[in-house]
Amino acid sequence: MNPLTALRTLAYPALHSDPSQALAESFKPKIIPFSELEQLSPGILPNPIGAPASAATGSENLITGLIKEVSAKQSAAGAAVNGLLGGQNVSLHQTMIAMEEASISLQLMVEVRNKLLESYQELMRMQV
Repeated sequence: MNPLTALRTLAYPALHSDPSQALAESFKPKIIPFSELEQLSPGILPNPIGAPASAATGSENLITGLIKEVSAKQSAAGAAVNGLLGGQNVSLHQTMIAMEEASISLQLMVEVRNKLLESYQELMRMQV
């Protein structure tokens, strides 16, 4: 069994019993539960009605909040990968989306840190 066949077997287990019906079932749109969407992107979805909106007042609170968001996205991506490898009901595309979201948020945080460090160094080079 090559890796591609193994992936097909994991992704579409019913494909081997009746190929035409299983293929038609695989192309049906799948409904993603709201709870899974909340786990994958905690900061994107709007607050439920009546829930207080958390607003960071200082720059320290803002940076701390951004770091916590990146950490949450990375842990959600790790949980999705573990769920996929453990055979739970986690699809491959949801896992890939969670991993890319975590990667992009980490890259953004590193770029923001670089800009802040660059501006600090520029201020230190200024003569008084």
